[in-house]
Amino acid sequence: MSFDARTLYELLPAFTRTRDHESGGALLALIEVIAEQVAILEEDLDQLYDDQFIETCAEWVAPYIGDLVGYKPLHGVTAKISSPRAEVADTIRLRRGKGTAATLEALARDVTGWGACVVEHYGALATTQYMNHLRPASAAFVDLRRQEPFERLGGAFDPFTHTPELRSPGLRRNVSTVGIHLWRLQSQPVSSATAARVDDTRFLFNPQGAPQALFTQPVPTVGGARVTARNVSQPLTRRAFAAAKADHYGAGRSLFIDGVRIDAVNVCDLSDAKGGDWAHKVAPGKVAIDPQLGRIVFGTAPPAPPRVSYYYGLSDALGGGGYDRERSFVSDQPPIRVPGAHAKVQAALDAAAGGGAVEIADSGRYAETLAIKATAPGAHVELRAADQRTPFLALGGKLVVTGADLTSASLNGLWIAGAPVHVPAADNRLQHLSLRHCTLTPGVSRTAAGLPARPGEPMLIVEAGVSVEIDHCILGGILAAPGARVTIRNSIIDAGAPDATAYAGLDGASGGGELTLSNCTVIGKVHARQIDEVENCLFAARLAAGDSWLAPVWIDRRDVGCTRFCYLPPGSRTPRPYRCLPGAADDPVRVQPVFTSARFGDPGYGQLSRRTPVSIRQGAEDGSELGAFHDLHQPQRETNLRVRLDEYLRFGLEAVLVFAT
Repeated sequence: MSFDARTLYELLPAFTRTRDHESGGALLALIEVIAEQVAILEEDLDQLYDDQFIETCAEWVAPYIGDLVGYKPLHGVTAKISSPRAEVADTIRLRRGKGTAATLEALARDVTGWGACVVEHYGALATTQYMNHLRPASAAFVDLRRQEPFERLGGAFDPFTHTPELRSPGLRRNVSTVGIHLWRLQSQPVSSATAARVDDTRFLFNPQGAPQALFTQPVPTVGGARVTARNVSQPLTRRAFAAAKADHYGAGRSLFIDGVRIDAVNVCDLSDAKGGDWAHKVAPGKVAIDPQLGRIVFGTAPPAPPRVSYYYGLSDALGGGGYDRERSFVSDQPPIRVPGAHAKVQAALDAAAGGGAVEIADSGRYAETLAIKATAPGAHVELRAADQRTPFLALGGKLVVTGADLTSASLNGLWIAGAPVHVPAADNRLQHLSLRHCTLTPGVSRTAAGLPARPGEPMLIVEAGVSVEIDHCILGGILAAPGARVTIRNSIIDAGAPDATAYAGLDGASGGGELTLSNCTVIGKVHARQIDEVENCLFAARLAAGDSWLAPVWIDRRDVGCTRFCYLPPGSRTPRPYRCLPGAADDPVRVQPVFTSARFGDPGYGQLSRRTPVSIRQGAEDGSELGAFHDLHQPQRETNLRVRLDEYLRFGLEAVLVFAT
């Protein structure tokens, strides 16, 4: 029953209510005070009942319910465990499946956010056969006539049996071990992009005309089903594509070419052959695809470069990509769309010169020479890609950014190659420039072999005294005038080589403008006049033979600023470092970063290898890794998994973590 004032008042006799009304309503006022306190008490009782259940309890009660079931709190680094409520609620269900492979897989996916597959090694060991009890699934010999299974040899989906590894406990493929395979690389989508043309019949998925290893689209598991190769992000090989073409080809799948039906698709090895040709010719009406090189050959020349959709591999959503970026848009005005209101990007930029946004609505290829100019005082001009789109700007010359008094400009979601972004000093009163989720191709562009076309050349030149903000970007070297102020977060600055110039003044050697870095990976030398703060950064730099620089990381003013929780190459000249690596007791030869790949375009680009010392992989302020992928919190994800394995692994078994990518 709800004890509101009117209900209580109606319970009184009519003559009492009449006399109270005649005397000024003092009794009604008293009942209203009583009803208010009764309502508070009633609400408290309802909440006490709700607090008995994890689904309805208050936030502060969830840890206490967790204590009742022995729940151990984890680092909240993935969506599944960012709040303990859901995981506490799931604890009982998971414990019912304790020790089973399906439960361990679900647990590993939830607490790490990575694709995970559990392999019970004792079931994949070859055994001596007893003739009265044959076990054909545990045979020691394999069928050499089928080639596709050999691509899975040694991985999570290895179909063969093996002899046990008995040399020491804890190694893979033992009677008492369970392998937990984890996929750290994620499949990043590209939708309806314009393929790069080689000639009339040959094209590449990568819009800049470089080799591109295609990845699979991970399909979520249904119910308690075990993980298969289709449920994880991994490179798509030729034989795997040919064996399950219908699973991977088509709209909404791993790859698709607009207008090309699946029955016209052949899977081929299109490696280089003599004379500059590719290895296979294609019959008229057919289309050959090489997913390992990202190459396409048409038997009949199409009228225009085809539109392609595919996935590529990277540790996180970084640079220009087809992921969700809408929250990073600056302008909230209705945008001028290209194509739409204008066919050319420059025409749309001219129309938005007084302030506004130009939005490229597709993932097409735009070969133009662009200039962004904010003409009205205080105006902001934004050039951006539509959400989940990746347009490619093949610049014919520098992208010049200028403005009137108190103006600003921003670039968002773009992939730029061919020329740098240039902020000139002459006739320029621009105040601020921001780059978010952009790729300014290191080395200006890429060759057909995937190498930088002009290694060491800068991709951002700032001559004016403006403030520049760079966030979640991949770009080549930066040259900044002394009056500029450059702030970089969660980005990769790649000069192409450790002894090339990643940041310096306009001449490429003197000190550049004031610099602030946070969670960045810098490949190349750095020379700045002054820093404000540098934290959780990784500098892969060294001096070349006969180099005129004094240090690979060289800050002129060492009496101001702070360098904390970073990896600094030996000999660096910075403000007094705080808890930076290598320390005084470390061997600098041993304590240095090792990348899975330092070549732009590779799936493991910028990712720290497992061979990197733990002090670097856990060297950030919060115990995460140093560099651009700091916010992935990979050490915490691994710790979460090990904590849970202590509880859910079957007695007598030992878990072996295997990082597949």
